[in-house]
Amino acid sequence: MDDAHSTAGSYVASGQEFTRDTNYITTRITRDAADGYPVEPGRYRLVAARACPWANRTIIVRRLLGLEDAISLGLPGPTHDARSWTFDLDPGGRDPVLGIERIQEAYLARFPDYARGITVPAIVDVPTGQVVTNDYAQITLDLSAEWREHHREGAPDLYPEHLREEIDTVNRRVFTEVNNGVYRCGFAGSQEAYEKAYDRLWTALDWLEERLTHQRYLVGDTITEADVRLFTTLVRFDPVYHGHFKCNRNKLSEMPALWGYARDLFQTPGFGDTIDFEQIKQHYYVVHTDLNPTQIVPVGPDLSGWTTPHGREVLGGRPFGDGTPPGPVREGERVDPAHTPLR
Repeated sequence: MDDAHSTAGSYVASGQEFTRDTNYITTRITRDAADGYPVEPGRYRLVAARACPWANRTIIVRRLLGLEDAISLGLPGPTHDARSWTFDLDPGGRDPVLGIERIQEAYLARFPDYARGITVPAIVDVPTGQVVTNDYAQITLDLSAEWREHHREGAPDLYPEHLREEIDTVNRRVFTEVNNGVYRCGFAGSQEAYEKAYDRLWTALDWLEERLTHQRYLVGDTITEADVRLFTTLVRFDPVYHGHFKCNRNKLSEMPALWGYARDLFQTPGFGDTIDFEQIKQHYYVVHTDLNPTQIVPVGPDLSGWTTPHGREVLGGRPFGDGTPPGPVREGERVDPAHTPLR
């Protein structure tokens, strides 16, 4: 969801609070092709920068569900210019499947006058080279529901019918107060707006700390969509949000339940093996020149704690329920070993 603007597809006016632009391309890929795009393995490419928390969700869900053969993955680099994310990590600076230098080209191929933020994640229709959707919240839900026939054997049910109401309720609070709350702190336009945002964020984090003291996962006894959505913010908290966004009451590593929960997920196949800490830091500290005009990227923090024992097994629950973990990360999709504590 971060785009070619320093405030991640959103804006903040001096003296006001941060406001996120939530107007996305809502076209859906479904089994009945109601919007003109049917579920069809091999037809679509997910473009998702590892640096972006909103895009990171789709990378996790795609891997957990085993959709690697059904939907290919394009990985822009961690930084972008004023126009859009670019494929600067690929040979020749072009995506090897789409043949484009920047994701903006796929947006303009479908909407020549597209004037909104050029965001990731985005799903592109490979035959036409046109963007289908950048509606990040719906993308992961549709990967779970609409692509079910193409899930791997043993794939978890991340959005079980009997828990959807509770998952939706938790997700709403986590989005407004935590996922978006850190941005509200970082891009506050006044001291008053910042302090209000700070109070809201920590009220929610204290609520999560209490909730996760007594249960292993956010909703139910297995990992769900709710855990994916919270995890991508938590994993960025100490490396970025604590300092860069001034969310500094304390570190994640100083909150026993949340720190244990985050490590539990990080050590679960499909979560930590998608995390590139170096790209995450490069994105925020280089792109947000209004917050960090020197573009100096911090060396720390020490990441070794992410692989230490978390002790969360005593709370019960099984990450995949009756299913199984995903297999090894595919060749070409592995995080650089120098950028992660996982070896």
